[in-house]
Amino acid sequence: MPSSQNARSRARERNSVLSRPEFMSLNHQPLRGAAGGNLSESRGSAKRPGQIKHQTSQPSEEPTDSGSKDRREPSKMPEEDCMQLNPSFKGIAMNSLLAIDICLSKRMGVCASTSSSWGGCRSMVALLALTGHGITWIIGTIVCLTRSNTLAGQEVLVNLLLALILDVMTVAGVQRLVKRRGPWEMTPGFLDCVAMDIYSFPAAHASRAAMVSKFLLSHLVLAVPLRILLVLWAFLVGLSRVLLGKHHLTDMVCGFALGMLHFSLMETVWLSSGTCQTLISISTLSWSPFS
Repeated sequence: MPSSQNARSRARERNSVLSRPEFMSLNHQPLRGAAGGNLSESRGSAKRPGQIKHQTSQPSEEPTDSGSKDRREPSKMPEEDCMQLNPSFKGIAMNSLLAIDICLSKRMGVCASTSSSWGGCRSMVALLALTGHGITWIIGTIVCLTRSNTLAGQEVLVNLLLALILDVMTVAGVQRLVKRRGPWEMTPGFLDCVAMDIYSFPAAHASRAAMVSKFLLSHLVLAVPLRILLVLWAFLVGLSRVLLGKHHLTDMVCGFALGMLHFSLMETVWLSSGTCQTLISISTLSWSPFS
């Protein structure tokens, strides 16, 4: 009898345990009341880990996007912001020569202003530079041409005038192309603007002085002292522009080379006496082709 009573009490306890909401699914009974609410809560709690994973995955995507943006930004940087870690030997040499040129040119600009070390000689140096100006030589050549009576003299003067015009136009074109400023950043004067001598490279006065001196040495019979003075004049005219702070040393050297090139070109296309007489008659409106 005691054993049967114990078995019955255990069966009752088991039925009471299975009637609890958390064990209703094991008893195959429909959910009711509080059981349904607890199940929905359990389902909600079952979904929460997925939602938590989804929410945690979203912030993790943001750093990756920002990291990709950071990786893309260096590729969009302009070239001038990049540092050239391995410059070439040629680039280093050119930059060094330019730095030396600018430094020496500024030191040699002793007549750049009245307050410079040689400011008292500025007017004399400016007068020397004026003797190599393009307007001065063009006007002087035209005056001499109108007063010349010999065919040989007119031939030389016409070719000299054409060489001067060629020099002015070529130097002005190269200066417009390079657009290099002088060492002291001075504004060009009125005569410089008329002769289109605005920029620094190449030095127009040096080119003109070299071409004129070589031209006169080749086509005029001069004594030895005059030849020496002519060469010295050409050098001082080119140097005067450096002393005035208008040009660099390299501008002067390239101007001398360009003047010699103009002389060689003019010798190649030298105009004969008959051609020069035709040009003179056309310019004076006294040419009659039917006479």
